[in-house]
Amino acid sequence: MDAKVTLSFDKNVIDRAKSFAEENNISLSRLTEYLYTQITSKNYKSLEDLPVSDWVDFVAEGRVEYRKPPNRKALKDKFFSSKK
Repeated sequence: MDAKVTLSFDKNVIDRAKSFAEENNISLSRLTEYLYTQITSKNYKSLEDLPVSDWVDFVAEGRVEYRKPPNRKALKDKFFSSKK
């Protein structure tokens, strides 16, 4: 059963990933699903251990930086404080 997920990526990364997927006759959704399957199929201890790290380097511009987005409360507080 498929489930929908909304993700946000840098536009340049998405454009290159779409091209990569098209060249390999796979949808971007299935490519993403494949990558998540690879990530979750083994017991990795760090992001650097992932088998997709070379692919991420390939489609990313510059050095890959993993960062956590701010939580919803922080975004809401920032938004409302800017309206004062």
